[in-house]
Amino acid sequence: MPVQTVWKGSISFGLVSIPVRLVSATQEKDVSFRQVHAADGGRIRYKRVCEAGGHEVAYADIAKGYELPGGQLVVLTDEDFEDLPITSSRAVEVLGFVPFSQIDPTSLNRAYYAEPTGDTKPYALLRDSLERSGRVGVVKVALRNKERLAVLRSFEGTLIVQTMLWPDEIRKPEFDFLDEDVEVRKQEMAMAESYIDTLSGDFNPDEYHDDYREALLKVVEAKAEGAEVIAAPEAEPAEGKVVDLMEALRRSVEEAKQSRAADKEAKPAKKTAKKAAAKRKSA
Repeated sequence: MPVQTVWKGSISFGLVSIPVRLVSATQEKDVSFRQVHAADGGRIRYKRVCEAGGHEVAYADIAKGYELPGGQLVVLTDEDFEDLPITSSRAVEVLGFVPFSQIDPTSLNRAYYAEPTGDTKPYALLRDSLERSGRVGVVKVALRNKERLAVLRSFEGTLIVQTMLWPDEIRKPEFDFLDEDVEVRKQEMAMAESYIDTLSGDFNPDEYHDDYREALLKVVEAKAEGAEVIAAPEAEPAEGKVVDLMEALRRSVEEAKQSRAADKEAKPAKKTAKKAAAKRKSA
């Protein structure tokens, strides 16, 4: 199935215009449900009802209303939105280039792949020059009638436009503990660093799985086939709360080392199983 185009326009790189289309770079895989009547499985439907008159309203007759602090509503029409000064509606406007490390990940939002729709040479030039510079572009782009701040970055041969929250949309951390003068002993710091070192390595996203979603889909499949749903075994109770911080850290390091050793032993077995399966398929 072809990926739907979210936006089509061009990236302005100085006096160079690079025609592109944006497609979503992510696909959430939550298990979605329909609301149904528990007694007979009938779908639950909702109607758009006007609060003032109690009558159903067609979608075409619905406008946007902005509520003022006093409770009054200001009704806006499509024409009101058309007159707004969104200058970047058909262009990704580059504002500057900065080190990616200076951007707070909290501000990053949705990511879109930028696919060239014209000559690929200017696209490749921008992509490769971004990679060589180690920087990302700070850009503005209008998506769904809203001007958004975004970063333009290169990743695995593709330019990515990743929207950001505006600075005033990010809450500042205001917690009482930030004013406390917490003293951490050298031994505690050394043990904590040892735990981090034990679990350190390269990030491999294939090692992580959504166990909850996989288990939920098995329940759905079992019920669809009329089979009995077997509950997952309950986790064993904890041995007891460890009050001493150093003791908790020491045990954490030991468990991490044991877990890593078990993973190393399991990986060769998995590779052997995959090779055997591949041989069976090719036979």
